[in-house]
Amino acid sequence: MIKSNRRIYCAFINQRIFLTMLAKKYLSRVVSIKNHFEGIYTLEFESLNGKFKYHPGQFLHLAIDSQYDGSDQWPESRCFSMQSNPLEPTIKITYSVKGKFTRNMVNTIKVGSEVWLKLPYGDLFSQNHNKICTVFIAGGTGITPFLSLFSHDSFKDYINPRIYLGFKSQAYNIYTEALTNLKSEELKIYYEDVDGFININSIFNENGTANDYFISGPPEMIKSFKHDLITKGVSPNKILTDEWN
Repeated sequence: MIKSNRRIYCAFINQRIFLTMLAKKYLSRVVSIKNHFEGIYTLEFESLNGKFKYHPGQFLHLAIDSQYDGSDQWPESRCFSMQSNPLEPTIKITYSVKGKFTRNMVNTIKVGSEVWLKLPYGDLFSQNHNKICTVFIAGGTGITPFLSLFSHDSFKDYINPRIYLGFKSQAYNIYTEALTNLKSEELKIYYEDVDGFININSIFNENGTANDYFISGPPEMIKSFKHDLITKGVSPNKILTDEWN
């Protein structure tokens, strides 16, 4: 019994070590920029000093200080969710222009630019959760950490997932290609100009208190949906959110 418990404990520790990677600085080159429409950009990076290592749902710090050489104190940066599959050779992020840092990104980052990425951070999907009828709710660019999971082999472990996405309009849904591997019965999309906002009451009525809920999107949306679910009886530990920003 003692040896058995010891094996279980060691397996648990090894799993935690596997899931907890030390953040590394990657000198990276911008290989593509897509300006989908005003204020929304997708950047793709390749590493110049080793393969990117991270798990689905994690995020990075991006620094654009041209004077930084990788050895001094980490410069001003901003966090972005990685929407790429960790098995892909490059990393993609999508961002909306809000504030000084992202405006500087638009003005200074070009194809071929070299920047510094520091990753990985976060444990969104490595937290303990139920993978049966798991509920995923995302608003706008909040979908990006979910995309890294939906295209990864580990998503096969989820049984009958329920996915609810909200966008301002169909034009803002720039992820249709990335969503093609999902089954139609798994996915419901709300377009604000047609359907109104994501209806958290309807989502709760379809899923109840038994399932785990992942929520990602604008901070005010996360706060409101989390409050509503808890008020309806969902245990706080069954609500997992992407709130690093």
